[in-house]
Amino acid sequence: MPGTRWFSAAAGAVAAGIAAAAGELAAAALSPSLSPVTAVGSVVVDAVPAPVKDWAIAVFATSDKTALLAGMLLLILGLGALCGLLESRRPPWGSVLLASFGILGAAAVLTRAQFSPLALLPPLVAGLAGVLVLRGLTARIRRYGQSTETGARRRDVLIAVGGGAAVAAVGGGLAAAARSSQVAVDDLRANLQLPAPVQPAAAVPAGAELGVPGAEPLITPNPDFYRIDTALRVPLINPDSWRLRVTGMVDREVEISYADLLAKPLQESWVTLACVSNEVGGSLIGNARWLGWPVRILLAEAGVQPGADMVLSRSEDGWTATTPLEALTDPRDSLLAVAMNGEPLPPEHGFPVRLVVPGLYGYVSATKWVTELTVSRFADETSYWTDRGWSERGPVKLSSRIDTPARGAKVAAGKTTVAGVAWAQHTGISGVEIRVDDGAWQDTRLAAGISADTWRQFAADVDLPEGEHTLTVRAIDAKGNVQDEAQRPVVPDGATGLHSIRVTAG
Repeated sequence: MPGTRWFSAAAGAVAAGIAAAAGELAAAALSPSLSPVTAVGSVVVDAVPAPVKDWAIAVFATSDKTALLAGMLLLILGLGALCGLLESRRPPWGSVLLASFGILGAAAVLTRAQFSPLALLPPLVAGLAGVLVLRGLTARIRRYGQSTETGARRRDVLIAVGGGAAVAAVGGGLAAAARSSQVAVDDLRANLQLPAPVQPAAAVPAGAELGVPGAEPLITPNPDFYRIDTALRVPLINPDSWRLRVTGMVDREVEISYADLLAKPLQESWVTLACVSNEVGGSLIGNARWLGWPVRILLAEAGVQPGADMVLSRSEDGWTATTPLEALTDPRDSLLAVAMNGEPLPPEHGFPVRLVVPGLYGYVSATKWVTELTVSRFADETSYWTDRGWSERGPVKLSSRIDTPARGAKVAAGKTTVAGVAWAQHTGISGVEIRVDDGAWQDTRLAAGISADTWRQFAADVDLPEGEHTLTVRAIDAKGNVQDEAQRPVVPDGATGLHSIRVTAG
């Protein structure tokens, strides 16, 4: 029927527009530093020859990025129109082509330095949203083409396509606003001049990194550092407007700004952080160099009153944690952190300021985007996770993990190197042992430790005859305690048990 071709092209363009908006909105919530559009745009910029880049700068000057994004939008809508025509004539190839754009977006995300596993979700959300919208609109157009009641069916198609276009426009506007806020925060982060620490971090000792292929690096790169929080959208906070208030059971309430904090005598510390949801052998743990101001000094300025035993920290997004007072006032390096591995905190990890407390799981200590510290008592206050049945103190449990060989790996019979990490934050590791099948425990080569607040690498060469084998690891802390073998779940205060893997030698 005349007109269905144009309807199909419009439906494809609308589906592509909604897909792009959905991907950008998902990125604003899950991966604010990296979105499908910015990833693809960066790939294009990297691939464009230098003379073309020079021409773009000469023609568009500082608007070159805007011109690129506008061109990408036109290309997205044009390719969407092509998908609509293809879906109407040769289904489901239009949907397949549109879905492939999401896959290409995911591939582009993988190439970026800011990559994190969460950044893979937005392009996949975009592809799924686009396919669902395209198939729904195409079905309406097909009914219109086959109907004798052309007037009513035509109105139905017009309303559906027009409504979809409105949704794409609104979603695009929201995504643009979110992206604009992110760009503003990124610019502020990029231009921040971090002060030199009065107390630099301890030098990494020789032998702290064993260099075994497949083993977790000693220092976790920021993009690879685990992220667990309840924020549906990462808070974007202008550091110029950030304030931290100390209230509650104190002699005097204190408020500091970001500039105040940067003017303090800052120190660097190596601290390994772990999530209470980390299963035995899990990856929700990372080690980084943090720059910040000791919380104990701030609390001393406020004057903690007798009877207090806890500090309730509050995030910009309303999340709360209850931290034992002694963990924030004893000599450990509990920090109001402003930097991570030499750069301002990434937005996903708490920019502009977060708490870092050695020896405690993050759910009772590691408040990101922190805005308030209320000195109180456990008897008077609860927090987000303690309200949900988790324990109120949360000390990190002694644990260890095999990184290589991987679970289910096939290795050559004979000598095989087993390596991984062990941790007992704020206590330290004194030894790690490996067992093959039901044999005796064997000592491993334990890497030099940075401090009691960081994990340590280990490695051992074990003999594996042909066949299947079970490799098990256990750690011993600096006090002589041996890792608990009893298998317990993460609730209510962290998992216990020994990490074992099966491998095949042959």
